[in-house]
Amino acid sequence: MAKKLYVGGLPYSTTQDELQEAFGQAGKVDSAIVISDKMSGRSKGFGFVEMSTDEDAQKAIEMFNGKDFQGRSLTVNEARPMEPRAPRTGGNGGGGFGGGSRGGW
Repeated sequence: MAKKLYVGGLPYSTTQDELQEAFGQAGKVDSAIVISDKMSGRSKGFGFVEMSTDEDAQKAIEMFNGKDFQGRSLTVNEARPMEPRAPRTGGNGGGGFGGGSRGGW
């Protein structure tokens, strides 16, 4: 069964191919993704790697957690499911961003 790993501390220049190639040293990688900012497209410095087996995932954690990768120390552990977030409120909900008058136009 595949196991998803969280990989933090990635250099902002790391590509998905580089991440997949590196973790391939620990076993078969099903997928690798570097998370990017939606607005700028710049890496957020973390990603997720899905390993084919629990054994490969454990080996990857042992190989990379706390180790140097392209000059940065990685944090690698089993990914936790994303927790539900409270819905965002839109509009002018008291945030002080009003469209007030700008004069006599």
